[in-house]
Amino acid sequence: MTDMTPQRWQFTNNYSRDVFGRQDPHLANLMNDGVAKGLPDIAVSADVGRLLYILTSTTRAKLAIEVGTLGGYSGIWIARALSPQGKLITIEPEKLHADFALIQFQKAGVADRVDLRRAPGLQVLPQLARELPPKSVDVIFLDAIKTEYPAYWKIVRPLIAVGGLIIADNVYGSGDWWIDDLDNPSRQAADQFNRLVANDADFEAVAVPLREGVLIGRRMR
Repeated sequence: MTDMTPQRWQFTNNYSRDVFGRQDPHLANLMNDGVAKGLPDIAVSADVGRLLYILTSTTRAKLAIEVGTLGGYSGIWIARALSPQGKLITIEPEKLHADFALIQFQKAGVADRVDLRRAPGLQVLPQLARELPPKSVDVIFLDAIKTEYPAYWKIVRPLIAVGGLIIADNVYGSGDWWIDDLDNPSRQAADQFNRLVANDADFEAVAVPLREGVLIGRRMR
């Protein structure tokens, strides 16, 4: 078996984005504009965006929740894949990020199906757990504070519909840690989250080594 090297991994990621990361001009320029406005350059890559689109459309989602709006890049992919009359609730506490994202949702023509909640995930998610019926959410995408992933999971798990998906970015690593950094708090939280989903008898789950790792879990019952 050919050994993986950092150079080979970077080439593989670049290749994936080149082959599978087709995007329209608005999406292609969105994060460049965001960085110019002061947003961090941490949005998902275009191939992960396309994965979100495919997964959301496969579920014929009527309701999706995103934890971590940032500039709206991933939210646009999700919103475009919703069923007619579908709705995305996206959560973002940072005013700069939320203001920028709202403009991008308008430009992308999806603002009418997006509900942006301006507060931290651990504040909004318990509210949604009270607002929404159990097993009523078709897609949940986590891409926020990594150390909070296990807490997010415990709140959103009852909301996921049978046949619905939990999707999470950065389950193998992020900018300052990787899954082999055993003492890193974000790594420890990601590992705990991965195992919680993988060992849940009601879910089938896998993590794909795309970019920094994307977990996909489907509720079976």
